[in-house]
Amino acid sequence: MVLKFSFTVFVVASLAVLSSFTPQAEAHSWADCIDWKFNNAKTKDWSDKGGKCLGYARRFPLGKEFGSLDSNYPPRHYQQATNDPNNALPCANFKDGQQHGSDETRANPVSAAYGGQYGRMTTTTVGDTLCVRWPAKNHGQAFHPNNPVQINLSKLRNGKDISQKELLKNTIAKLPYKNCVVGPNEDRRACGGCFKVPVRASGTYLLQWRWMLNPGEWYTSCADIKIGK
Repeated sequence: MVLKFSFTVFVVASLAVLSSFTPQAEAHSWADCIDWKFNNAKTKDWSDKGGKCLGYARRFPLGKEFGSLDSNYPPRHYQQATNDPNNALPCANFKDGQQHGSDETRANPVSAAYGGQYGRMTTTTVGDTLCVRWPAKNHGQAFHPNNPVQINLSKLRNGKDISQKELLKNTIAKLPYKNCVVGPNEDRRACGGCFKVPVRASGTYLLQWRWMLNPGEWYTSCADIKIGK
């Protein structure tokens, strides 16, 4: 009996040690692209072969494999503070939040967060259709809840970032999270949704992508979009 108990304890302890070295499924997401253009508007393929990105979130690094910016650097998954997410920091500053994410604060000038090693800023017009893309991160299967992605667009033109509370007064779209392409890799399946750009005076505005994984667990990405006539 002693030997059997000791062996059981040894096996359980060994499995615990091994599990600490086993890659775990990632369970968070972010906006990979703010202005996705399909090669074929009828088929709407969100995968890399199905289109190209013409606008990105702030300081989004180019040349990284799709869906890799949680295990790859710099990480993009910013989780807002869970104690009061609706009053939390709306855009990651690389130090606050439940998970820090990257630096998605507003640059001065705004253009400094785009170009070179970063993706370009989104340029659009009122009434245009913008399509946003994100990785499924193991939450696009049938048995997962289809919590909507909020698209929040500030009304403050050429100004500082408004608060999360104010952004929630400016939700312009709610997109189904599980609108994903079919594929064997649940972590890296490409997903997305489209919306119309509402009426705004010409200028640059904060756009926020925001998604709830579990109750009180919110992830965000922030981008500047330049709206013309």
